Amino acid sequence: MLTRKQYELLVYIDSYLKRKGYSPSFEEMKEALELKSKSGIHRLISALEERNYLGRRHHRARALEVLRLPDNMTPPLEADPDLEDEDDTGEPRFTPNVIKGDFTGRIQGVRAASDAAAVKLPLYGRIAAGLPIEALHDNTNMIDVPAALLGSGEHYALEVAGDSMIDAGILDGDTVLIRKGDVADNGQIVVALVDDVEVTLKRLRRRGNSTALEPCNPAYKPQILPADKVKVQGRLVGLLRRY
Repeated sequence: MLTRKQYELLVYIDSYLKRKGYSPSFEEMKEALELKSKSGIHRLISALEERNYLGRRHHRARALEVLRLPDNMTPPLEADPDLEDEDDTGEPRFTPNVIKGDFTGRIQGVRAASDAAAVKLPLYGRIAAGLPIEALHDNTNMIDVPAALLGSGEHYALEVAGDSMIDAGILDGDTVLIRKGDVADNGQIVVALVDDVEVTLKRLRRRGNSTALEPCNPAYKPQILPADKVKVQGRLVGLLRRY
């Protein structure tokens, strides 16, 4: 027997998969169920996995799949005792994480778009914001970008794949604008090349001889690597999103 919240989450994931072909992010699930934190979503998903309603394709972002639905699709009435504190009306509800106007309060170094003339940047390919993938260097694809998003220096664009940077306002399918360079400050979001073969978009932290590449999603763990294994390929300066 499913609890009400387990039932609501299962139905939401099933509907989302049928509409979009991939599972929703933890932020979207949290919003849909009106929970305060993603930890509640983690508990619900674990319970549904234990009951063989949900499956997970490991090592892939957004890889939930509905294995079965309840025989009786009437919503349960009982609340989930593990989530009783998640609907505390004293906490603000989730609002869609769409960045408008001045980006600087959300992502360090990012500028807002304006109506200035567009410039063309090379679109190198998809970068994983979940698990590292091989860098795609394709200078044949170009993208028009508002000049106001860019400063001095050389830039390129990458399309984001995955949801590990959602708490920084970077979503699956977004296009990030990167200023080329091998220098970045702690806390900046960078394109990092790992072992000269894999590239990822993460927040950079350095301490001593170690470098941490931090996701902005509690569902993912930071990568802690020797400093000589990580090369900065540029830092985030802008973001484009299509609707």
